[in-house]
Amino acid sequence: MQIFYFLAIILGPLVKILYNFIGNYAATMIVATLIIKLLLFPLAIHQQKSTAKMSVFQPLMNEIQQKYKNNPEKQQEELMKLQQEHGFNPMAGCLPMLLTMLVLFGFLGVVYYPVHYIFGVSNDAVKAACEALGIATANATTMQTSLIQAIHNGAAISPDIIAPDVVAEIKNFNTMFFGMDMCDIPGFHITPIAIFPIIAAVTMIVSYIFTQKLSGMSSQMQGSMKIMMWVMNLMFVSFCFNAPVGFSLYYGVSNLFQIGQSFVTYRIYSPEKFKAQYEAELAAKRAEKKKKKTVTVEENGKTVTKEVTGGEANKLRLELARKREAELYKDERTTPLNQ
Repeated sequence: MQIFYFLAIILGPLVKILYNFIGNYAATMIVATLIIKLLLFPLAIHQQKSTAKMSVFQPLMNEIQQKYKNNPEKQQEELMKLQQEHGFNPMAGCLPMLLTMLVLFGFLGVVYYPVHYIFGVSNDAVKAACEALGIATANATTMQTSLIQAIHNGAAISPDIIAPDVVAEIKNFNTMFFGMDMCDIPGFHITPIAIFPIIAAVTMIVSYIFTQKLSGMSSQMQGSMKIMMWVMNLMFVSFCFNAPVGFSLYYGVSNLFQIGQSFVTYRIYSPEKFKAQYEAELAAKRAEKKKKKTVTVEENGKTVTKEVTGGEANKLRLELARKREAELYKDERTTPLNQ
């Protein structure tokens, strides 16, 4: 699982730098969330454009898939030709989603292993300190927050395990927010701190509905992505109940930002506007392709002039190139040397 936390290597020091200015763990997580979401905003615009473009080309792709359903190779060839001709990539809209997921895992790593990623203490040292205090458990994800709480309660840590200045930093690390400790794990219990994962779950649902409604995504595309989006979101909601509550705070703020971002991108970068633009470009290219051109070709040894469409002209050029290639290499040996 820790392989997914690699962005925590960057996010941990960011949280520490911000904390030095803010002085509160919860407020720091809120500010860090807003900074990351603002940095990812250009990718949200890119996703909006990709979604609008896909809504234009999805019917064409479906048409090709239906036409060549019994010929997978030809189907793939025609789909690639369509993408190259019109300059779009069906997977382009997945990048922002993937990066958002990796950032979520990065923050999850920070709240699970704050002593390691924020204060730079090795996991082995954390384990040794917990064993010395008698709070070591088989679950490594709970030991780090337990160690912070133990130090807050006055536990002494050997300088041979963790440097005294780092212990002092941890002791002064303010994890309280409205009387609740951000290192606590809410679980599926009715407690005051459970309000954070509940808010995270509600904002996730609202964010999902607004994002789908305002993104301009076609019903065909919604059908293909809906299950994946729900699975991913429900997975992170489960983390909100089973991870230190700092993650719920991050996820809830991130969802609220996403709702506002959906409104902004819809108002400024309307998917209808992009869709109309791509439809006009597609119509122009089709008109150009159908436009008659005068070409000179050889037929039965005679040179004739013909009026052809752009697509027919490209086909004639390809045939001519093949004839010239065959003429060029006609004298080369094509039989085995032993004959």
